[in-house]
Amino acid sequence: MNKLKVETLYFSDNGQIPNNTLPLVLYRKSLEGRIDCCAELFKQNKWSNSWENGVFPYHHYHSNSHEVLGVISGSASITFGGHNGETVEVDKGDVVVLPAGVGHKKEQSSADFKVVGAYPNGMSHDLKTGKAEERPEVIENIQNVPLPTTDPLQGQNGHLVVLWSDLN
Repeated sequence: MNKLKVETLYFSDNGQIPNNTLPLVLYRKSLEGRIDCCAELFKQNKWSNSWENGVFPYHHYHSNSHEVLGVISGSASITFGGHNGETVEVDKGDVVVLPAGVGHKKEQSSADFKVVGAYPNGMSHDLKTGKAEERPEVIENIQNVPLPTTDPLQGQNGHLVVLWSDLN
């Protein structure tokens, strides 16, 4: 695989969205030439339970699993980290790996925007929106989510595995 262009973003707990001490990892243009087999690529690298759709237009997160999003068509502006987070432009070919607890919300997108989502080892995922009554349970959930053993693009010794292991 060619050298990946990697960006990392860190988000603190904002009182509603807990986020994570692990960074969000953004691989720019990493699916070029592999758009049509995105779900299969993730699956080969042990990220499964995949789906194909868009990103919800409200702040939400998953407290019991990390998530990968591969942009297979179009482009979008997505705010990560919850209210007062960071809005990032993603385009066809980009891949975003979200640690458990990191908020995400589609702000706007092209009409053809679509992603493939998947989870390490096919984990099930919940859907949380930052309600106060969720807080005690989700904080514990996030702390108990295991680190993935593979990178969704590079497999066992990929960038994500090394980065997150070094930070944990």
